[in-house]
Amino acid sequence: MSGAVATMIHPTAVIHPGARIGPNVRVGPYCVIGDEVEIEDDCDLMAHVYMEGPLRVGTGNTFFPYSSIGVIPQDKKFRGERTETVIGKGNTFREFVTVHRGTEGGGGVTRIGDGNLIMAYAHIAHDCLVGNHTVLANGVTLAGHVLIEDYAVVGAFCGIHQFCRVGKHSIIGGYSVITQDVLPFSMTVSERETKLFGANKVGLERHGFSEERRNKLNKAFRLLKSSKLNTAQAIEKIRAEAGDSEDVQELVRFVEGSERGFIK
Repeated sequence: MSGAVATMIHPTAVIHPGARIGPNVRVGPYCVIGDEVEIEDDCDLMAHVYMEGPLRVGTGNTFFPYSSIGVIPQDKKFRGERTETVIGKGNTFREFVTVHRGTEGGGGVTRIGDGNLIMAYAHIAHDCLVGNHTVLANGVTLAGHVLIEDYAVVGAFCGIHQFCRVGKHSIIGGYSVITQDVLPFSMTVSERETKLFGANKVGLERHGFSEERRNKLNKAFRLLKSSKLNTAQAIEKIRAEAGDSEDVQELVRFVEGSERGFIK
């Protein structure tokens, strides 16, 4: 370990003799650093970080607990060939992030640039190329061979199909499933429908709501969902027909206090 600062390596960390660690690197409790892992200056491995080589990590990266970096790809064609992971500088890898190294058929390298924020539970698969200053939000999943260009933002829990490209300065709305290229500078989101289906009958019954209370709420929801009434008209009718119900009054207060609109 050339240049390692012993006082910054926790005694519970396991570091292979073939690893190279630069100055001012903090290796926290229970980290595991494998052979052919090269970590440059000013990196912080907080705790329980797992790294497998060949892996090159640039300066100033931060790895939160339970991130796994450089492990073998989830590709059935992989036969142990020599491939690698290359990470630039100034990136943040939050809890449980996984980054897999490349495959022979995909160019042999998974590469991440500079200044990226990779949020908790995100996955970067084999042969992905992630540019600079991107944000991959919580739970984002990149399949193999995905290209994320500079300054792109991928919303929470998006899935990106293999070989897709996400253009620079684009933003993808959360929970989107992306199966084609995303244009640069665009706002893109999957088509999705969120609907109100009425009162939570099972939950209300479990919590002791009488049949009468449930029926009044059901009637109020039917009026809110009616295509013949706008919200103001529906509220007026709800008050006229079930205004004596405390549950319905609570529902009306919630609707009237909504600043973002409500699902119906």
